[in-house]
Amino acid sequence: MCTYQTERIEIDGSGKGANGWFGLSSAQVYVDHPVHAQYAHTLNIDFTDIAAGPAARVAVELTEEAARALAAAINAALASAPAGLASANQ
Repeated sequence: MCTYQTERIEIDGSGKGANGWFGLSSAQVYVDHPVHAQYAHTLNIDFTDIAAGPAARVAVELTEEAARALAAAINAALASAPAGLASANQ
């Protein structure tokens, strides 16, 4: 079921699109009908650079199981790194 609830966060990172690498400034996370994945609903993540316009976007459509596994993997990778290793202040 579509919730139309979108979580928006500011981020600092990079993404690679059709025209190469670009900076990322935000992410939107929501459950909705996918555009490409062959499922009724997916967890969708749009990584964007709002200032650069619609072409600066990386889209991801994941099943619930894949999204939960990704979240766990991200948490595990960060937990296993020395404190501050993934910090922007390096």
